[in-house]
Amino acid sequence: MTIQSWLMYLTLVFVATATPGPAVLFIMTNSTLHGWKKASFAALGNIAGLLCLGIIAVTGLGTILKTSEIIFNLIKYAGAAYLVYLGLKLIFQKNFDFVMMKERMISTDISSHKIFIQALGVALSNPKAIVFLTALFPQFINTNELLVPQFSMLIATLMFFSFSFLMFYSLLAHQAKIWLSKPNRISAFNKISGSIFIGFGVLLATSSNK
Repeated sequence: MTIQSWLMYLTLVFVATATPGPAVLFIMTNSTLHGWKKASFAALGNIAGLLCLGIIAVTGLGTILKTSEIIFNLIKYAGAAYLVYLGLKLIFQKNFDFVMMKERMISTDISSHKIFIQALGVALSNPKAIVFLTALFPQFINTNELLVPQFSMLIATLMFFSFSFLMFYSLLAHQAKIWLSKPNRISAFNKISGSIFIGFGVLLATSSNK
């Protein structure tokens, strides 16, 4: 992987993990109700699920990449199209109702183990996550190099950014509950993130695999 490709991947992962979604909403709510220390187990559960999905994506892609360049390119362009779709969805999606979800959750004490399991379930029950990983990885794979080290680096980087941003949102929710409940701020962030996804989709579709 070239330096340019690596920087592009870091930027895309930065945007992807910083964008609020179900995992962010889950950890924010738990941080508000149970404190950021217990909510940290939600972050651990999420990246554990992300690792499982990543391994599934890696296993399938490894076979595909070794057997067919045509299929590789099909996935590449389909993946780029998915990134554009994801960007459009972010731009036009409705805001998460933080207050409503908070009211639905029981504000009694809960074990760290249960929070971990629930977060793991949130990650594994989202089929779009593996679609995203399958769309993302081929854009940054050099078929002339060993696949396992490249996949390991990509997954480890994704997990690091995911955990970091989940903890950031957890601490932010714990310290600034009122500020985070403002829907217009989440909306503006989603529109900016969506535009970046679209730009990357177009850029990646026209870039080389090598």
